[in-house]
Amino acid sequence: MSDKADPCPKSAVSHGVGVAGLVGLGLWTLVARHYGMNGPNAGFAAVVACGLPMVSWSLLVDKVHRRASTGIDWTAPARPWRAVLDVSIVKIAGLWATWLAIAVFYCIARWYWSGDYRLSMNVLMGAAPWLLAASVPYVIWLDRRLVEPRDAGYAFGQWVIGGAAGAADKAEVAHHARAWAVKGFFLAFMLSIVPGNFASVVEWRIEDAVSHPVALASFLIAVMFMIDVCMATVGYMLTCKPLDSHIRTANPLLAGWVAALICYPPFVLMGNGGPLDYHAGGAEWDVWTRGHGVLQWLLGGWLVLLTAIYAWATVAFGLRFSNLTHRGILTHGPYRWTRHPAYLSKNLFWWFSALPFLSLSGSLTDVVRNCALLGVTNAVYYWRAKTEEAHLSADSEYRAYSEWMARNGVVPRFFAWAAGRKPLSAVQPAE
Repeated sequence: MSDKADPCPKSAVSHGVGVAGLVGLGLWTLVARHYGMNGPNAGFAAVVACGLPMVSWSLLVDKVHRRASTGIDWTAPARPWRAVLDVSIVKIAGLWATWLAIAVFYCIARWYWSGDYRLSMNVLMGAAPWLLAASVPYVIWLDRRLVEPRDAGYAFGQWVIGGAAGAADKAEVAHHARAWAVKGFFLAFMLSIVPGNFASVVEWRIEDAVSHPVALASFLIAVMFMIDVCMATVGYMLTCKPLDSHIRTANPLLAGWVAALICYPPFVLMGNGGPLDYHAGGAEWDVWTRGHGVLQWLLGGWLVLLTAIYAWATVAFGLRFSNLTHRGILTHGPYRWTRHPAYLSKNLFWWFSALPFLSLSGSLTDVVRNCALLGVTNAVYYWRAKTEEAHLSADSEYRAYSEWMARNGVVPRFFAWAAGRKPLSAVQPAE
């Protein structure tokens, strides 16, 4: 069925947003490489370098601030600040209480004060006074323009202050708490891995990168991971209504949270020595292809392609990347092939990079164990995908996209063919 006969639902993000971010990130990376800037500040500057062009494109070209989904009416005159001050004070109290709760969690959780996480804590502590000062004029400015300023942030402020502010809507309080739990948990993680991923690209010498196929593949894979990390970090940082990148809903399903959190530190199960570590007695692809140049080119190229799809899936989000949230439905880029391009490419990458069906020890036990554990890891990501679909399916736009994907998506149609099912597009409508 052609796109003209069955058009894909409109995407909440345009192609231009991600491309603008890529250009900014690419230019800054070239500057950093030229001057040998590979420290943490250069890594964080890379986040700014890709974030600013995306913000500019979103506002100047896509004009996302004019969308009704922002909840802002720019055509109406702004309310006097005195008219919204009571509401704003409640929201500021709720916002500061939220930040305090996140700070207390950081203090309690010891892993935030060692290794790469310590850098995240230093960045957030440095930013805290500025965020506190800026939050007051920002909240008042936004409340003057919101169609309905009494949102989830207001409900949480009511809950914090108590009876004097009125009874809080418990559903909105829960939504606020979930949204900020996502941001607090994942932003610290992303900030912790930005410098290392950026340095892994800047420190490569070109002559080394092109010396043999394994080196070239490793360099290009590092570039793709850097793009993914920088873009994703921008997404977690710029969660706000004027950019239409706010969190509509955070996943309310406990299964969704469990499936996601076991894939990230400190709860990660797939790491070295973890319960789902599938590397025992094995080796990476470069070991098994040593001395086989053609095979190295083919397998290395395939791994680079899978990583590129993975990075492209993040770039497609523009300003809106985030786990466990609904921030607008994406239907462009790799999301025209499958609902979960990042999960699919990532899991395929693990099979072809780890080659768990081969063992240095020659132990059949290691082979069986590694293949089984990687299979369980794949199942975890399938579980994550299903919980995300269950969450997003509350939105009619996602349901329309999901139905379109079942009829037209390359990957769903392939699996339907492999399973012997007739593709939905081939089913004739009832008379």
